[in-house]
Amino acid sequence: MAGVTDRDDVLFDLASMRKQYRAQGLAESELAAGPVEQFARWFEQAATEGGLFEPNAMVVSTADAEGRPSSRTVLLKHFDERGFVFYTNYDSRKGRELGSNPYVSLLFPWHPMARQVIVSGVARRTGRDETAAYFRSRPHGSRLGAWASAQSSVVAGREDLDAAYAELAERYPEGGQVPVPPHWGGFRVAPSEVEFWQGRENRLHDRLRYVARADGSWRVERLSP
Repeated sequence: MAGVTDRDDVLFDLASMRKQYRAQGLAESELAAGPVEQFARWFEQAATEGGLFEPNAMVVSTADAEGRPSSRTVLLKHFDERGFVFYTNYDSRKGRELGSNPYVSLLFPWHPMARQVIVSGVARRTGRDETAAYFRSRPHGSRLGAWASAQSSVVAGREDLDAAYAELAERYPEGGQVPVPPHWGGFRVAPSEVEFWQGRENRLHDRLRYVARADGSWRVERLSP
């Protein structure tokens, strides 16, 4: 099995797999006044220069009421000073977990740039008007998919999922209106901490973290790598 180091048929030596990150780092003097502005700077670079397939892909980590974590990749669809927005089925595992425990972590793994952004905060549902406006902007097939999939539930087979989609496609043909599912919508993550991680040589990475103050301003901390 790949990665096992005590067998003769090993494909990879995980202990020796490493890249040397860049010398250019991230200094406090280069940071924007707030984390959203700094995120906008890095996101623009990731989207235009980073060579990333989906720069808005992020790992969303939640935990249930007993503290058991789960993670999955979700696409960021909007961000501003109020927070970071993604959409999902509210009956999915992440939707249920956020319903009982709203604390969440977002990780943007921009590996080709040796960068990460980690957002910690609280997730709240977006309003239905905001959800409806975004839902109407989605491709027709994606709108049908939101109805066809009971996300995170067990399904007997792929054919059942395809049959549900086909029935919906007949009911709501291309060009027609598809109603917004009542169980589907957005979450906005209001950040309390945002860390900007820049890989550096010899694993001495730059880690600068914005931490929210009670008055709405931000302080910046440097973390040891």
